[in-house]
Amino acid sequence: MNNIQKNFNFTSLISYSIPTIAMMVFMSMYSIVDGAFVSKYINTNALSALNIAYPLFNAVIAIGVMLGAGGSALIAKKMGEDKFQEAKENFSLIVYAGIAIGLTLTILGAVFMKPMLGFLGANDLLMNYCYDYAFTLLLFTTPTILQMIFQYLFITAGNPHLGLGLTIVGGGLNMILDYIFIVPLNMGISGAALATGIGIMVPSLVGLFYFSLNRKGTLCFVKTKLRMGILVHGCANGSSEMVTELSNAVITFLYNAIMLRYLGEDGVAAITILLYVDFLLKAALLGFSMGVSPIISYNYGSQNIAQIKRIFKYCFSFVLASSLVIYISSSLCAPLLTSIFAHKGSNVYNLAISGFMLYNISFLFSGFNIFSSALFTAFSNGKISAIISFLRTFVFLSAGLLVLPPLIGIKGAWIAVTISEGLSVIMSLFFLIRYRKIYQYL
Repeated sequence: MNNIQKNFNFTSLISYSIPTIAMMVFMSMYSIVDGAFVSKYINTNALSALNIAYPLFNAVIAIGVMLGAGGSALIAKKMGEDKFQEAKENFSLIVYAGIAIGLTLTILGAVFMKPMLGFLGANDLLMNYCYDYAFTLLLFTTPTILQMIFQYLFITAGNPHLGLGLTIVGGGLNMILDYIFIVPLNMGISGAALATGIGIMVPSLVGLFYFSLNRKGTLCFVKTKLRMGILVHGCANGSSEMVTELSNAVITFLYNAIMLRYLGEDGVAAITILLYVDFLLKAALLGFSMGVSPIISYNYGSQNIAQIKRIFKYCFSFVLASSLVIYISSSLCAPLLTSIFAHKGSNVYNLAISGFMLYNISFLFSGFNIFSSALFTAFSNGKISAIISFLRTFVFLSAGLLVLPPLIGIKGAWIAVTISEGLSVIMSLFFLIRYRKIYQYL
């Protein structure tokens, strides 16, 4: 029996999601190691270049997350309806589509790399750093998409521990290679990108072998047909997660432009530090939402309303408690986390600390919004999930970044996130109340 089929209490639900929580936390940690090596052993301009080029990587991740999250919900729902062969066919179609999209993007990226980097804000001082990093990562576009798809589908297949193990191995390899490529071999920022790419190859290649050879498992590769309806439905259902990633790319672009205008390259380095720390502290909530979503989808497909009600209650209790813990931890650990990237007393360090003490209030609200969006994706309602994500990560935040800094200066950039998350809580509550009778979670 697949593990998502069992009855869950609070303890078993948290236990099932722990591998995914740990996986996301570990991913954020080795992303931080990337930034720390670049900052410490190259320079803070290289760290700034990392942030300017990162929206391109965000866009690739967005496609993988869209296919993984949207496809996972469809597949888990089919499993809940006892349509296991159809679930395998849909699974195979999602993975094949990811490979085709990845190869296409690699070709397009090679042709248009420099114009895209110029548009994102790479000036003469940063262009070479940006190009070296982005072009090296471009070679790993298809593995990146596959890694994101498999992170969701390992959970759906009832084997979240495999996803965690592969993330630890890939992340550990990334950290080791960061040191080797950047310090002894002196490969610069290209070495950081190459280390990241090789780390990504581990879960993507193992995922391909696992689902090819594990023929007795819940999910495996089978012959399938090009069903555009399934792909469109899966993409639409995962659109909220894609919107979040694409919005992150846009917000990173806006932050970079604002920091360059008000604070110069040191400002870009400071916001890069904050975004790394933001990912680390939200990783547990993202991982939890990923971990429980297939369980919700399965029970929705099998119409186990009693368990849906219990899971909903357990999830929000965990999310609200975790958000408070994350806020308190962030306030206490801000100096330590910032010092990983910048020397204490430096201009970059001081800018990051002053911004973080305003930015971190957003952690009180973000978990509620992250789970609310994931909940509607799990119910295969990509439209509402996308609306929540679009308003939260793009409309409210973009408006805040465009309006507040001209009015109150750089403080406006730091508090824009908190205002955005607070407004999003109101929207999330509206949709949760409106759809409570349809999905019967209350």
